[in-house]
Amino acid sequence: MSKHCLPQCTLLAVVGALALSISMAEERPPDHRDREEHRGYVLDQRFHHNRYYPPHGFVVHALPRGFLTVRRPYGEFFFSDGIWYRRRGPDFLVVTPPVGLTIGTLPPGYSTVWVHGVPYYYANDVYYTQGPDGYAVVDPPSEGEIVTTPPGAPPPPAAGSAGGEAEDFFIYPKNGQSDAQQAADRYQCHRWGTTQTGFDPTQPTGGVPPQQAAQKRAEYRRAMSACLEARGYTVK
Repeated sequence: MSKHCLPQCTLLAVVGALALSISMAEERPPDHRDREEHRGYVLDQRFHHNRYYPPHGFVVHALPRGFLTVRRPYGEFFFSDGIWYRRRGPDFLVVTPPVGLTIGTLPPGYSTVWVHGVPYYYANDVYYTQGPDGYAVVDPPSEGEIVTTPPGAPPPPAAGSAGGEAEDFFIYPKNGQSDAQQAADRYQCHRWGTTQTGFDPTQPTGGVPPQQAAQKRAEYRRAMSACLEARGYTVK
């Protein structure tokens, strides 16, 4: 190799190595990049939530942009992207919010579960329920109480039972209702339909004598459809 080639060859080698390292970085799977970006964070996979959060006790020097401030007589809290903070001197500490703390919007990517037919919204090891002023932090329900199937979509009845088919409703929001609003509307219409007709599709034979099940099921479906359509849905 000539002396004149050394600087040029060295530069080419450096450029080639840099290009190779960039290429290898781009070929890393997304989950690896996520782990690098959220170093020290914990992946919350409960109920398919699948988001990274800093653990409780984690300290940051500044709050993220767009954070919300929630003031209560017992203290001041800050909320951003599903994470709750409190002041600790000049810094901010990641904390578990107290029960009763309320926010106007749910955390991004929240998961919906049901407890005794009531929708709960989960994110970052915190459960929320909808109230008159927004979404309130509630005590975590026991594991045995949590189900991930909406109350309007019960499992099929056992073979030989007189309950008939599951009550499958396919609803389409006409007014851009969120998933949380759809779940709440569906549950409330289910409760109303059950009260109006006496038929509960989550119970064997709908909770009525077998000889009345077919008629009561039809009445329940009509009531559900009318309720959902009045709330701005197309029902199939």
